[in-house]
Amino acid sequence: MESQIFTPCKIGPIELRNRSIRSAAFENMCKANRPTKELFDYHTAVARGGIGMTTVAYAAVSRSGLSFDGQLWMREEIVPELKNLTDAIHAEGAKASIQLGHCGNMTHRATCGQTPIGASTGFNMYSPTLVRGMKEEEIQQLIIDFGNAVTLAKKAGFDCVEIHAGHGYLISQFISPYTNHRHDKWGGSLENRMRLMQEVIKKVKEAANGEIAVVVKTNMYDGFRSGMQVDDCIKVAQELERLGVDALVLTAGFVSRAPMVVMHGAMPLKAMAHYMDTCKFWWLKAGLAVAGRMMVPTVPYKDLYFLETAKKFRAAVKMPLIYVGGVCSKDNMDTVLNEGFIAFQMARTLVRDTDFMNKIKSGEQKCSECGHSNYCIGRMYTLEMKCHKCVDNLPKKLEKEVNQLEAAVKLSNK
Repeated sequence: MESQIFTPCKIGPIELRNRSIRSAAFENMCKANRPTKELFDYHTAVARGGIGMTTVAYAAVSRSGLSFDGQLWMREEIVPELKNLTDAIHAEGAKASIQLGHCGNMTHRATCGQTPIGASTGFNMYSPTLVRGMKEEEIQQLIIDFGNAVTLAKKAGFDCVEIHAGHGYLISQFISPYTNHRHDKWGGSLENRMRLMQEVIKKVKEAANGEIAVVVKTNMYDGFRSGMQVDDCIKVAQELERLGVDALVLTAGFVSRAPMVVMHGAMPLKAMAHYMDTCKFWWLKAGLAVAGRMMVPTVPYKDLYFLETAKKFRAAVKMPLIYVGGVCSKDNMDTVLNEGFIAFQMARTLVRDTDFMNKIKSGEQKCSECGHSNYCIGRMYTLEMKCHKCVDNLPKKLEKEVNQLEAAVKLSNK
């Protein structure tokens, strides 16, 4: 079958020059919750490297939705800086997308400026922090905030918005029975638990007005028994299809409960602890030292690790679907597209090499050099996302850990 990789594709009102998308992996390249030259340089490099569309990661729709200092916070004052970024991306021939979301209970008062909020009152071990269930007026304001963020994204020149409704962030916290214990119209049945998602998407589509694409990142499963399972997640996908979103990005995992389901492999615990600020994250460093593998259990890595489940969603809906999860080679790309997915997303591959798509097109390379140690993920909680091969003077203990993790991946995939 002839390769579709470098054929154009339409997602809603926009056309991409090829089927590749840089996924919305958190870069930690913002300062004071606004863009930096580092963020600008990275995404323009990805665009120059041949990507069809690059996604600027996790922009909170309000301050209460911030989980890290290095994240974007959508507000009027940063629009000119974002416009400079989208102009530069467009000049390289790529489209620009931005992921919009709210972290819900996965934050701290010092970051978000208030007691963290979520679907229900409780305690989040991931932070750890007390969490307050959202009041009706806060839910209504959140819906407005999503619409306002889309309006700002349009002003900033983005071609697409990706609404984050997965990974245990706020919309996902409402959908999942694990985190939603409400007894009002926002909780209980799956129909009620989807209500926030429905209202957000209606407001987002109203603000987009058919001028930019609306994509939703949604879970195929949460990754543990008391969370959402595949059958109910298919119902969520079918509802998003009914709501008329332009495409879905199919993912899985719950950061506060099953984090490695999201990206698979092992978390490099020594790297994570090494870079972490002791004063700011003392509880997490202590937890990693005592019970790291229990807190962040390994999920074996293999290429295209979500594909078999994603095919069930492909059979259940007719709308465009975007595949993400272990796309590391030309063969992977062809496999995904031949299964009926309109496009594919990559992150770690493009952290390793921003020119990867150009090298695939020229035939210079057929497979990524990423070794799947997840070093880039381990350091992103403190520093910018970066491959260990791009770090000068990597400490010996971290180099040893990376080599061990990469060797384990090779062994498990033999």
